[in-house]
Amino acid sequence: MPRPAGLLALLLAVGAPACGETEDASATAPTSGDTSSSTGEDTLGTSGQEPTTTDGPVTETGGSEGATDSATDGTTTGPTTGDATTSTTGTTSPVTSTDGTTSTTSTSTTSDTTGDETTGTTGEPSDSDCLLEGFANPDTALKLDYDQFGPIIGSHCKGTNHQDITDIERVVFLGDSVTVGTPPQLGDDYYRSKLADVLVDRFGLTPPNALWKQANPIDGVALVKESGDFVSCSKWGARTDDFLPPGNQVDDCFPPDMFDKRTLVITTMGGNDIAAIAKDGANGMPLDEVKANAAEAADLLRQTAHWFVDDPAKFPNGVFLVFANVYEFTDGTADLMACPAAGLGGFDKPWQNPAELIDVMVGFNEQFMSVAVETGTDMIFMLENFCGHGFKAGDPSAPCYRGPGQQNWFDLTCIHPTAQGHTVIADLFTAVIDE
Repeated sequence: MPRPAGLLALLLAVGAPACGETEDASATAPTSGDTSSSTGEDTLGTSGQEPTTTDGPVTETGGSEGATDSATDGTTTGPTTGDATTSTTGTTSPVTSTDGTTSTTSTSTTSDTTGDETTGTTGEPSDSDCLLEGFANPDTALKLDYDQFGPIIGSHCKGTNHQDITDIERVVFLGDSVTVGTPPQLGDDYYRSKLADVLVDRFGLTPPNALWKQANPIDGVALVKESGDFVSCSKWGARTDDFLPPGNQVDDCFPPDMFDKRTLVITTMGGNDIAAIAKDGANGMPLDEVKANAAEAADLLRQTAHWFVDDPAKFPNGVFLVFANVYEFTDGTADLMACPAAGLGGFDKPWQNPAELIDVMVGFNEQFMSVAVETGTDMIFMLENFCGHGFKAGDPSAPCYRGPGQQNWFDLTCIHPTAQGHTVIADLFTAVIDE
C-alpha cells in the first residue's frame, strides 16, 4: 500500500507542507514525518551552536557561530592548511582536520600528500564543543556524544570534514520534503535551489532550469526530475526505507549509465521516521520498541551510505555523500505541543516522560554521526543549528535557548524550514562541500 504523503509529521524537520498532506515533518522530539509512517523526519535539537546570522527563524539545531556567520550571505570557510597525511575517504582524497592534519576516513580511494603520516579511520578527531558556543547556557545545553565515534569536525563547525569534494560532474538530491521544498516558500528559496546555484559556480556545472527548482504539490516531487547536471529524486513524506529497494530513490536517480560521472549526493532524510516514532511512543508503545525502531531507521541510512562507498568500482570516477542530521522544533524540550499546529500532524498528546523522547532523538542523531565516520562520508549539523530557533526559542529554561529575540526558522507546518531556514541549510552544505 502506498504511503500517504504525511502532512506535518511534526518533529524533525524534513518537511511537511503546511496544512495538508506533507511528506515529512519535523517536530520537536521526533520531528516531522508522515503521520501514517512509522518514523518521523526530524530530531530534537539538543546541542549545537547558534549560527551567527542576523536574522532567521528559530530552529532547533544550533550550529557553530561560524556557521551562522555565513548563513545569510552563503559564504563559507575554506579548507585549512597544515601537515598532510595519507587519507582514505568515501570518495577519493585526504581529509583535512581543523588542526591542519589530514587523516584517513574510509576505504574507497586513497590519496597521499606530503607531511606526517597518520593511520586509522578518522585521524585526529576534532572536539565538538564548538557546537555549544551559541547557547546562553552551554553547561546545561543538551550535548550529543559525537566524540565517541572520532569524527573530524570542519573548521567551520557546520559539519564533518571526511571528504575532499572536487571536480563534480553530476549532483543528485535524495530525501524528503525538506529537500523537495514546500509552500508557502517559493522555489528559489528552497535549499536545493540555492545550493545548486553555488555548485554551478564551484564546479562549472550546467545549471538546472527554473522548473527543476519548483515543487509539484500533487506528487510531492521536483516539478522536473532532471535538468542540466542536477537530479532530484526526493519526495514529500519519504523515510529512510525509501532510499534502497523496496524504496526507489537510489534506483531512480542512479541508472547504470550514470555511474561513470563523478557524483555528489545530497540528502535530508530521517525526520519522517522520527515523527512516526514519536507518535508511537506518545500513544503507548514501549520505550524499548521505540528505540529499536529508531535504530532500524538509522541503520537504513547506514546501508545506503555503504551502497555508495563500499565498491570503488561502482563509481570509478568517484562519489561523495553529504547528509543532514535530523532537526526538531521544540528546542530540545520534547514539548510536542509547542507548535500551535502540532495536532494537525497527529501530535495531539505529550510524552509522559519528555526526557525519554529526548534520549531517543539524541541517540538517533548520534547514529547518523556513526554512519558518517564509518563510511567516510559527511554530515551537516542541521539539528544543532536549528536548535534555539524553534517554537520554544523564547523559553530561557529550554536547553537550546540562545537569548532573547531569536527568529523562528520553522514555518506554520511546524516541521518545514522558512526561507531563512533554507538559507541556513544551504550554507551548512556549502561549508562542508567547500572544505
